[in-house]
Amino acid sequence: MTETTGIVRLERLGPSDTGLAKMALDPKDFQSELPDQHIHVYFEDPALGIAVGVWTTTDMQEAFGPYPDDEFMFLLEGRVVMVDGDGHETAIEQGESFFLRKAIPISWKQEGFLRKFFITYSDPKAPVPEIDTADGGVIVFDQTALEAGLVPQSESIGGGTQRDNLVFTNDTGNMTVGMWQTSPFESAMQPFSVHEFAQIVEGEVTITDGDGRQHHFAAGDVVFVPKGTVCRWRSDGELKKFYAIVDPDAG
Repeated sequence: MTETTGIVRLERLGPSDTGLAKMALDPKDFQSELPDQHIHVYFEDPALGIAVGVWTTTDMQEAFGPYPDDEFMFLLEGRVVMVDGDGHETAIEQGESFFLRKAIPISWKQEGFLRKFFITYSDPKAPVPEIDTADGGVIVFDQTALEAGLVPQSESIGGGTQRDNLVFTNDTGNMTVGMWQTSPFESAMQPFSVHEFAQIVEGEVTITDGDGRQHHFAAGDVVFVPKGTVCRWRSDGELKKFYAIVDPDAG
């Protein structure tokens, strides 16, 4: 997959014409027997260090060590436990979304089958941070708590009233994750200024691309919009989303 633009709808089983591809695995990456893993990457820009896709795994436990990327995930099926250096476990359940900070010392412990949507980011030009604890680096999104922390945005987009809760900014300052809410709005048709992975939490939105094609998304759907994609967003009711944004010009 090469860098491109256009509205990307993530699908649980991958594209209907290709599905998911079996991954080649390295035993040194695991402290368990090798699992069975499959993936489809919808978007990838190696020069930037970003990838977006759907991934599955069977039972396994990864080797303990620095997590390789900043990663936001929406857990579609299964359950996972993240184990830190003190043996403390953080469980993420089916239907939850979570973020892992790059370079935290941690191990992914998997019991049973798992399927996730993901966006990973790791700037290949930036030094890897030295982090000696996983504290604060595993963030499980709690919708109720995030809604309580929403604050008004100073500028209106498309005539709506927007609120935002910025949950985390990565160490290089160019990836942010959080929750965003808006009243009915319609943005201008223009090139998208960032790469955005958006999980629709409540409401519906129609994204019209530069060719006039309409893409409709509702609660539970995930859309990825690459930087430079010409599009317009419209929602006729309240809309809430979790987001992971990569802005190559930030930081």
